[in-house]
Amino acid sequence: MWQLLEPVHAVLYYAPEAFEEAAALGYAVDERWPSYFPNRAAPLGAVDAKTVSDLFYSFNPDMVERYIAPAWRTATPEQVLTARRTAMDEVLRRILGERIGSPELERAAQMARRVAEAADTSDRPMAAANAALPWPDEVHMVLWQAATILREHRGDGHIAALRSHDVGPAEALVSHAAVGAAPEEVFASRQWTDEQWNAARGRLAARGLIDGDGHATEVGVRLRASVEKCTDELAAGPWELLTADEVDELTDLLMPPVLDIVGTGLLPMQSTLGIGMTYEYDDVESEAAS
Repeated sequence: MWQLLEPVHAVLYYAPEAFEEAAALGYAVDERWPSYFPNRAAPLGAVDAKTVSDLFYSFNPDMVERYIAPAWRTATPEQVLTARRTAMDEVLRRILGERIGSPELERAAQMARRVAEAADTSDRPMAAANAALPWPDEVHMVLWQAATILREHRGDGHIAALRSHDVGPAEALVSHAAVGAAPEEVFASRQWTDEQWNAARGRLAARGLIDGDGHATEVGVRLRASVEKCTDELAAGPWELLTADEVDELTDLLMPPVLDIVGTGLLPMQSTLGIGMTYEYDDVESEAAS
């Protein structure tokens, strides 16, 4: 379900409509980071870079400081929230076309909202901040907000899992690359310096988690698997609201709009999340289930 819902949320960070709204507020749009950080952090309010670093976790704190320090001088969190709602309304209307307002999309949105509202957001600040926002009226925007709450709920849990395994922010990326989630070059977007990356490598090597070539050892694979298992377990709570048949139904309902989103080519083929966006219309079901 995470792999199906993540594209619904993540299109915010790549769609031209979102960059247009960001530019109208005064953010630079020659790269995605000046708008990414305020767009994602806005539900928290005008938080500082230290808070964002802690909650986003895998970004170099110097990078976060560079983009968050001017973010709330450019626009208020309330203005950003309005802009991202406007952008996502336009994006989804464009991409989903005739699906907007359909019974199938309405059913998917209703089910996703039920799950999102069942999520325990205690000690999950990103999920709690998004869950506190008012629900929109439009069906497609209900789906987007539900997807946003659930992905941040899972993300908060993932950070807790990493910390419980004593895996720091840079180590999280190094270990993820080491097990083959994506090439190291993909993780360069988090802007850790070569010195910081190599230091993280050294710390993992000292624990016997990676070898001299940066590949995960058997112990490292087990640790990373344990992190992911813990993440899934921490994310599972709200999904217990649905029966197995309802999960299957929601999967079937989500597949067409997700294919529409992925089919735009807006999302990267590989990401630091470890979700491959290489869906093909014939094999998306098996890819999403993997």
